[in-house]
Amino acid sequence: MAHHTDKAGSRDLEAYARQGFGAVLAPRPPFGLLIVDFVNGFADPARFGGGNIGPAIARTVALLENARARGWAVAHSRIVFADDDSDQNIFSLKVPGMLTLKEHDPASAIVDVLAPAAGELVVRKTVPSAFFGTSLAPWLTQHGVQSLLVAGAVTSGCVRASVVDAMSHGFRPIVLADCVGDRAIGPHDASLFDMAQKYAMVTTRDEFLAGQC
Repeated sequence: MAHHTDKAGSRDLEAYARQGFGAVLAPRPPFGLLIVDFVNGFADPARFGGGNIGPAIARTVALLENARARGWAVAHSRIVFADDDSDQNIFSLKVPGMLTLKEHDPASAIVDVLAPAAGELVVRKTVPSAFFGTSLAPWLTQHGVQSLLVAGAVTSGCVRASVVDAMSHGFRPIVLADCVGDRAIGPHDASLFDMAQKYAMVTTRDEFLAGQC
């Protein structure tokens, strides 16, 4: 499967290659799937969405169906702050609107087309990474996961933070470029390039699934 390079110039690629970045990270089963923050608020361009997030959600529907059919461990994450804002933090100082994402606010709910099924983990978080301060890493370990497919929003924020932490915990991240989205395409493309060079395998949904048949 080809590494995703997006619109990086040849000079950029040469510099990274010369310094030894971008080595092949081969997928190793068993696989898991992490869907990061595909909630109503990030699907709504008037709230936190826009860009290519909508199409990424649509592409993830079949991905989730495949993961379930293959018996992969599936985890979802959502941003949830306390009703009284007692857990406000530096993230919410930088992005105050995040404090509107409460447990019972529809904006914090996972989009209906990707609603979690029984046995799937739902991680509530107040920072970008789905791993930081949560039970995600031990849950994946308990399920024997070696390689973690990642979909979700946004590519340059919570997705990237979760990918870096996945790698740091010893999982092999596989970012599906057409199943992650961002409100702006520039940061999306730059983050895919960065993750492919340093932290993850970056491919497309169909390329990856075809290779696992």
